[in-house]
Amino acid sequence: MKPGLRLRPVGVVRSPYREPADLPPPAFAPPRFFERSKGTIEVFPEFAPGLDGLEGFSHIIVLFQFHRAGAAKLKVRPPGEAEPRGVFASRSPHRPNPLGLSVLKLLRRRGRTLEVSGLDLIDETPVLDIKPYTRRDRKSHIRTGWIKTRRRPAP
Repeated sequence: MKPGLRLRPVGVVRSPYREPADLPPPAFAPPRFFERSKGTIEVFPEFAPGLDGLEGFSHIIVLFQFHRAGAAKLKVRPPGEAEPRGVFASRSPHRPNPLGLSVLKLLRRRGRTLEVSGLDLIDETPVLDIKPYTRRDRKSHIRTGWIKTRRRPAP
């Protein structure tokens, strides 16, 4: 077994959001904010052949690095919550391993560029992997732990 874990980016996000503060916390985002949020993922040339067939999927799973997260914290206070939670019970970027996951709608593939919506990532975020979102990924009986279901106002 080789010591250590080594990951290298396969691409980079191009987003209108330059700073983490440019994105609202999901619980407080205006209705349909993330649905309308668009950008691209530029896959590096050496990984472009790995995109073949991806255009047939409506959604993709993007694994990425929280490259601007700062120090890890084991207890975090989610936005709008009074009580601190364990980092593993949150979506906080301040993790021991700063890895994130987003499910994005794939609008179109143009060569090695993926046009996406549902973007919740800042510009220049390193993309570590891309996977198709499949029926197997959808679960009908999901529990959301401490997170309260917030009703959004009708549009």
